[in-house]
Amino acid sequence: MNKNKFYITTPIYYVNAKPHLGTLYTTVLADILARWHKLIGKKVFFLTGTDEHGQKIQERAESLNMTPQALCDSTVPEFKKTWHRYEIGYDKFIRTTDPEHVKAVQAWVTKMQELGDIYKSHYTGLYCVPCERFINNTTDLLFDQDKKQLCPMCKRHLIEMAEESYFFRLSAYQDQLIDFYEQHPDFVTPKERLNEIISFVKSDLKDLSISRKTVSWGIPFPGDPSHTVYVWGDALNNYLSAIGCWGTDAADKKNCDFWWPADVHLMAKDIVRFHAVYWPAFLMAAQLPLPKKLLVHGYIMMGDQKMSKSLGNAIDPETLAYRYGVEQIRYYLARQLPVNQDGQFSIKDVEERISADLANNLGNLLNRTTSLALANGLATVTPQQTLETSSTAIKEKAEEMFRIFSEEMNKSSLHIALAELWKFISEVNAYFHTQQPWVLAKTNKELFAEVIHTTCQSLQAIGIALWPFMPTKMDQLLSSIGQTFTLGTTYEAQLRKNTW
Repeated sequence: MNKNKFYITTPIYYVNAKPHLGTLYTTVLADILARWHKLIGKKVFFLTGTDEHGQKIQERAESLNMTPQALCDSTVPEFKKTWHRYEIGYDKFIRTTDPEHVKAVQAWVTKMQELGDIYKSHYTGLYCVPCERFINNTTDLLFDQDKKQLCPMCKRHLIEMAEESYFFRLSAYQDQLIDFYEQHPDFVTPKERLNEIISFVKSDLKDLSISRKTVSWGIPFPGDPSHTVYVWGDALNNYLSAIGCWGTDAADKKNCDFWWPADVHLMAKDIVRFHAVYWPAFLMAAQLPLPKKLLVHGYIMMGDQKMSKSLGNAIDPETLAYRYGVEQIRYYLARQLPVNQDGQFSIKDVEERISADLANNLGNLLNRTTSLALANGLATVTPQQTLETSSTAIKEKAEEMFRIFSEEMNKSSLHIALAELWKFISEVNAYFHTQQPWVLAKTNKELFAEVIHTTCQSLQAIGIALWPFMPTKMDQLLSSIGQTFTLGTTYEAQLRKNTW
């Protein structure tokens, strides 16, 4: 198994509406993690895309008097535009209407049929159209004031459904799933999400309807075109189809063998059950390795409500970018919102983070250092043979910062890594203020040069660490102190043992 690679995915997003802050949050987190692993020298594949089939899309298209394909084709450019604006450096943008994906899903269904894991029967029960989810466990149900049944995830009304369907033998994998969870306790992060999944699987797993006969907008079911493949059977397979799995030529097999299994599937907690139960079972049935980790982030909250399109409190990423700047928002989302918990969003917090962290703490440090150096004819600083005690202490703190920062980034604890980085920035500011280089410039040129050098070395460490979050701004920061950021450089080794 190749250990020097990192394959990360976002969920693929429904095209019934433009990107919102929630989808941006997931995608920015994935981009930061992809950039971090590039920074530490790994080969990286970052996948995102759009989920374009199913009843939800079909009904949305009908309401707009459009064909489903026309709706998809009109919305996909909105995602690509927003991702480009927010510097999302994905390696592939997959659409479930891509011909290669369609062929891959049909190949998967055919294999499941050959192995005896798919059979035809009838489904009678409840279905959530917004979640594209069959509700098999009625103990989960919620009810509105009129006693109408609600989906336990999205809290919207369910429909009664009765139709012929093909089923996947999900129940046959109940024991195998439980064994896997027990052997891989870190499969789902945070741990409480895994505990919920184990409880669900132990509560008598039912076979899964894998086709729809009343929904025409989908991938034709192999051998029976009167059915389409259930949207989650279609969507989850994008993680394989995007890297050539289910392909037929040698290049596909080589690509699949190199990248699979995925290192991180990143998602919000509302779709963890599909990824932690259905997806592993599909892979077990196909005799393929399971992904290494599901990283499940919380919801973005506004007050006591989840931010969502349906509640009308979603925020347009384009508006935020225009008002505050792209990289400022990238930084805010990673710093303010704990990955493994729900997090509060407010414009006041955005403005305070930008002002306190980026402008005052980091921006002023950079501006004071470069301005003071240039004003005193110090265009080039060179390493000192020996350092004052205070300068040595900053060097040691830089090494300690990067060690902890790396550990937290490798655990995907982005907000903790940033907190450690900003603690160091404050320490460098305190060092600069205490040394008073504006005085040393007149009284002790040698010590003045040492303070400027030490501060510039600190800024270099800060710029490299912060690059995955704010790549353009950090390119500019490093350039302003005479450095060029180049991927492939052994930055991790340099910063762990800083040769000042």
